[in-house]
Amino acid sequence: MSHSWPSHLEVGAVRFARPTANYDDVLVFYRDVLGLPVLAEWRGHHGYDGIVVGLPGTPVHMELLQHGDPPRIPEPHPENQLVLYLRGPEAVAVAARRLAEHGHSPVPAANPYWPERGAVLFEDPDGWLVVLAPWVFGEEPPPAVRAKEHGTSRPSTAP
Repeated sequence: MSHSWPSHLEVGAVRFARPTANYDDVLVFYRDVLGLPVLAEWRGHHGYDGIVVGLPGTPVHMELLQHGDPPRIPEPHPENQLVLYLRGPEAVAVAARRLAEHGHSPVPAANPYWPERGAVLFEDPDGWLVVLAPWVFGEEPPPAVRAKEHGTSRPSTAP
């Protein structure tokens, strides 16, 4: 899959930001448990604590911010997800095992698309979902879904 940015929008990097009310816990979850590299971190900058995590060598980052006393965040929603596309079922098993070793248990998915294709979901300390998917989006198709009524495979499509 090859796409490019529109000529009027020369994007060099993308960062998604979201608030947290559990800064220290999400720092441990994303940095120590998941093992995402910390690209930047600050405390007390105009009342903000923050961390930027990302994947090595890619211009995609996630920023987690804590602000206010007490910090407030929107209520988590089952469709607010960080999807990590891993390289196969064994990679998902390794990551899920690491999360379990740190006291995190898989949670049910609201959308059956994920478990039908072998993905496993976990909640971060704020209740936001991390999806561990066993294929790399854009490099390979999602795993086929097994039809329950006939035990046959059917084509899969992205949600």
